[in-house]
Amino acid sequence: MAESDGPLIRQGMALVSVGDSFTEGVGDPYPDGGGFRGWADRLAEHLADHVGEIGYANLAVRGKLMRQIVTDQVPPVLEMAPDLVTLSAGGNDLLRPGGDPERMARILDHTVGRLRAAGSQVVLFTGVNIGTGYMRGTLGLFARYYMNVRAIADKYDCFLVDQWSMGALTDSRAWDEDRLHMSSEGHRRLALRVAEVLGVPVAERWDEPWSEQGQVPWRQARRDDLVWVKDSLGPWIGRRLTGRSSGDTVTAKRPVLTPVTKDR
Repeated sequence: MAESDGPLIRQGMALVSVGDSFTEGVGDPYPDGGGFRGWADRLAEHLADHVGEIGYANLAVRGKLMRQIVTDQVPPVLEMAPDLVTLSAGGNDLLRPGGDPERMARILDHTVGRLRAAGSQVVLFTGVNIGTGYMRGTLGLFARYYMNVRAIADKYDCFLVDQWSMGALTDSRAWDEDRLHMSSEGHRRLALRVAEVLGVPVAERWDEPWSEQGQVPWRQARRDDLVWVKDSLGPWIGRRLTGRSSGDTVTAKRPVLTPVTKDR
């Protein structure tokens, strides 16, 4: 884990999150229907609860590829010059034909270098170790990429959130019905873990054992599989084959630094 270059977690600090649907918060809708919350918004709330007030921006947009994140999101981050940047990118690239984990790692290395040279601390992520279902055939690609992510975190003294080792996130209840994005509970647990990595006290445990209640019976699970293929997997494959993205008409939900306070 990185050591801050000063009093990183403090009142008035600036946090900017960049990336794709993972960081936008897809799968964790706000109760009032006002878009997605997600682990990054939850993290900002945890930090504000700890220090009183922070500035927070979230530039992440679902479906974005590494080059789009670097081209569209990183320059505004450099202009904001935040204390802390969370960066997760590359997953959508590796799910497309010809995904190259080493090429993604080279781009990530260069990007992290730019952010660190500008004075920002950086939080990087590995993904969850899921080797079943539609992800089974891509596990090797992702494992190679995450080995590179760990090396980049070491090289630039970044904070690393190693989801690969977070067994709690392999439970199906940590995932939304589309099985592509985390559920509200998954996002909640991840936010707690990121806060923990940053050294921020939290009142709950991210690795709290899942209740035995809520397990889906086998027959219901198979029916759910069929619905998932029709409603989620099929459309997702269709977008990949036609070069479309779920984020083509979506803009960043929080494009500029705005205050998050203890009382929200």
